[in-house]
Amino acid sequence: MEILSSLEPCSPLPFTRPKPTSFCAIPSKNSVIFCRFSRIQTDPNLNLRRSINVQKQQMVRRNFVVRSEIAATGSPESVPYPIKEFQLGSKLRAICFYTVTATTAIPLFMLMALVHPIVMLFDRYRRRAHHLIAKVWASVSIAPFYRFEMEGLENLPCWDVPAVYVSNHQSFLDTYTLLTLGRNFKFISKTSIFVIPIVGWAMFLMGLIPLRRMDSRSQLCVELLKKGASVFFFPEGTRSKDGKLGSFRKGAFSVAVKTGVPVVPITLLGTGNLMPSGKESVLNSGSVKVIMHKPIRGTNADALCSEARNVIADTLVLHGYGVHNIE
Repeated sequence: MEILSSLEPCSPLPFTRPKPTSFCAIPSKNSVIFCRFSRIQTDPNLNLRRSINVQKQQMVRRNFVVRSEIAATGSPESVPYPIKEFQLGSKLRAICFYTVTATTAIPLFMLMALVHPIVMLFDRYRRRAHHLIAKVWASVSIAPFYRFEMEGLENLPCWDVPAVYVSNHQSFLDTYTLLTLGRNFKFISKTSIFVIPIVGWAMFLMGLIPLRRMDSRSQLCVELLKKGASVFFFPEGTRSKDGKLGSFRKGAFSVAVKTGVPVVPITLLGTGNLMPSGKESVLNSGSVKVIMHKPIRGTNADALCSEARNVIADTLVLHGYGVHNIE
């Protein structure tokens, strides 16, 4: 731009035959400016027009360079990669979710602790009052953040009929969603979760079952089922890392065979999209669907395990989800 702006109108020259025009290329940031220089000698009558033409060329070239530099500032190499709007919104939504669930848990835990002596006296094994409070807590926590739909509620056994419930496991939100069913089942949960303030203490009051990775608590589950309580298992053992259904362990089905209770398969759809495994700091928008299937019975744990997995796998495939092939 400095070179172009330094051009001055030519002085009057006597008229001669124009000489060949020459070109030169002046490199500039993100562009190359071509300038034309010609040794044209004109008579005095053309002086004024030549001066006006040179000024116009300077303006055009200046505009060309400015536009080129402005365009360069918008290139991906010149500016840092911006944070995507949905990522920022998902993080803020997750912060709000944890704030709501923690704030709601405190008064409800105090209510649970207040009624606990009465529950232990009259309903030691099912603890229906505690599960009702947990249903309220889960419903209030998730209602502002995602929609959920229930299908097949008629397939659930009566509340006083013990059963083994099994489901696929996609997300941290699975437990919240399942608590809204209002059933008095005992989750099998890692021991480390029981030490979490408020939430872990509430799990203890509800009578949920602590389970170490290498520890089998099948006998405790059998005793609870015989006392009229239900038990809930995630047969995959952990949350799916890629959203696909994994292999099932047969511990839950061995318990069902020993006690003669039905197995109720449940399919969770969408929780992994909202809060994927390993990404608990984000909460995407969307909806969740819970499908309750008809109870199944059997006397062979392997056959029950295969049948329950096939029911859940077929539903996942029908709704566009992946399933790992099990040999």
